[in-house]
Amino acid sequence: MADIVKEILARPIQLADQVGKIAEEAQSFKQDCLELKAKTEKLAGLLRQAARASNDLYERPTRRIIDDTEQVLDKSLALVIKCRANGIMKRVFTIIPAAAFRKTSMQLENSIGDVSWLLRVSASADDRDDEYLGLPPIAANEPILCLIWEQIAILHNGKSLEERSDAAASLVSLARDNDRYGKLIIEEGGLIGLLKLAKEGRMEGQENAARAIGLLGRDPESVEHIVNAGVCSVFAKILKEGHMKVQAVVAWAISELAGNHTKCQDHFAQNNAIRLLVSHIAFETIQEHSKYTIPSKQQMSIHSVVMASNNPNPNDKKEQHEDYDKLTNARISHPMGNQIPSQMHNVVTNTLAMKPHISQNPSTHTHSNEKKHHNHQQQQQHVSLSGTSVKGRELEDPATKAQMKAMAARALWQLAKGNVSICRNITESRALLCFAVLLEKGADDVQSYSAMAVAEITAVAEQNSELRRSAFKPTSPAAKAVVEQLLKIIEVANSDLLVPCIKSVGNLARTFRATETRIIGPLVRLLDEREAEISMEAAIALNKFACTDNFLHDYHCKAIIDAGGAKHLIQLIYFGEQMVQLPALILLCYIALHVPDSETLAQEEVLIVLEWSSKQAHLVEEPSIESLLPEAKSRLELYQSRGSRGFH
Repeated sequence: MADIVKEILARPIQLADQVGKIAEEAQSFKQDCLELKAKTEKLAGLLRQAARASNDLYERPTRRIIDDTEQVLDKSLALVIKCRANGIMKRVFTIIPAAAFRKTSMQLENSIGDVSWLLRVSASADDRDDEYLGLPPIAANEPILCLIWEQIAILHNGKSLEERSDAAASLVSLARDNDRYGKLIIEEGGLIGLLKLAKEGRMEGQENAARAIGLLGRDPESVEHIVNAGVCSVFAKILKEGHMKVQAVVAWAISELAGNHTKCQDHFAQNNAIRLLVSHIAFETIQEHSKYTIPSKQQMSIHSVVMASNNPNPNDKKEQHEDYDKLTNARISHPMGNQIPSQMHNVVTNTLAMKPHISQNPSTHTHSNEKKHHNHQQQQQHVSLSGTSVKGRELEDPATKAQMKAMAARALWQLAKGNVSICRNITESRALLCFAVLLEKGADDVQSYSAMAVAEITAVAEQNSELRRSAFKPTSPAAKAVVEQLLKIIEVANSDLLVPCIKSVGNLARTFRATETRIIGPLVRLLDEREAEISMEAAIALNKFACTDNFLHDYHCKAIIDAGGAKHLIQLIYFGEQMVQLPALILLCYIALHVPDSETLAQEEVLIVLEWSSKQAHLVEEPSIESLLPEAKSRLELYQSRGSRGFH
């Protein structure tokens, strides 16, 4: 950096010396030339001072200011060269307007002001005694640029962490106020200082830096710059080792970056952000998170340490595991308090029991393999993620823990969007169990972001059969736990979580068996006397049960009819808002197509409804209904005309 600045300053210093030397040789306008010489010498002195302080100069304004200064000196040199002309004829034919000296003199004054400001802004607060820096002439047309330069210079050269933290807080305010200011902060090199503060600062400074970075990533281009600057590794290190308050801000920043540019999802995944975030939602949510946690010997009883070291017998290892469970249960409070274990608690416990701890080896393993495996575990303990241990975290206040969980769930929600590999990574961990517990017992924000995360994961699973089969198979206790909570929220039907939960159940429509009869009824009830958005989402979800692509569409269509769905759909088609009419009509068409001989459809005169719909331009013009409506109408006409005598 210092060498670059010296190189930038070399030519302006040479130009300033030349202007002074040639000004002394002027044959005309001598007094004006001497004034230019005086100002040029002052400027040369400041430039030499800048060269000596090149280690502390902030490169971005240095380039802008020195480029402008160099142009001014070039013009000054051309002017004094004209005044050096010898001979009567040269003087007569050399035209120098009187205003040229005034303009050049003013430009030199501006350059002196710019370089003086550059020296002040690059000095520490102690060196300038908190002197007001003022506004350099170069920033007169864009005053905010001066403030941004000042704060970034402090980030780079601030002598204390408090100074740098305050500068980051100022950048937070600027980035929050205006998108353009955020772009300027990135363009002017603010990312390097913010990332450095995030790595080296104290807690408040790290929070300010992480918050600023999250606010800067408001569009894909900005996020690209931030990711290329190395934010993923810095944030991963904080999630692993940082203070929980800082980790919460970092998780929020990750959610902002991923939400504004999905291409950065894999970069965070490659830096282990997923496992670290999952470990945060798992902390004090379920008792063990074996995919990501390797228990250290400090967490184990003396008896289990002895047994782990000396006894290769798998049965004894089972006893060791039971001892560890007892110790863990004693140390980590269950999120449901001291109540009698609920159904959710039983599901969690049973699921954990189905996947024994990784320290248990099959009885077919030899003693040698067990010893190697145990040694490997000991090595892993040295690189174990501090984010997955409870060391120090159990002492945090409940509000901080709740905020951490909420922001971790928010980050997982954004990282999971449309990304199969990340969703697989999440579902292969115990995250689904965590989300199930948090949906039941979490604070408001935790519940909301958990519901959003589940909705995104199920949306990806809907499109990916492999993920759907592995993560949401009907026999999976984790999947059952999640579905139980989704159904409970849908049945209560008075929660802000209703929309994402409806979407999740709809996304899982292909995973339910014909014997699963609890799903349809609650969704059908949401079609009646609800806000338009709720009715629309319920109709969309039911469409996924009733559509032809669903192998069990006949069963589901009959269940919708039995639950009174036809009457609600007719009301929505006739009197519902436009956003509800289309999904309601599509659902009624699927029912008519798959169960055309239903007596209920005849009694409700569904055929008349379809005929009326076929004459509504705003409905029939929709591509999704274009071929479906005539087919459903034709099929219903065939069955209803033949069977109508039996219905009357």
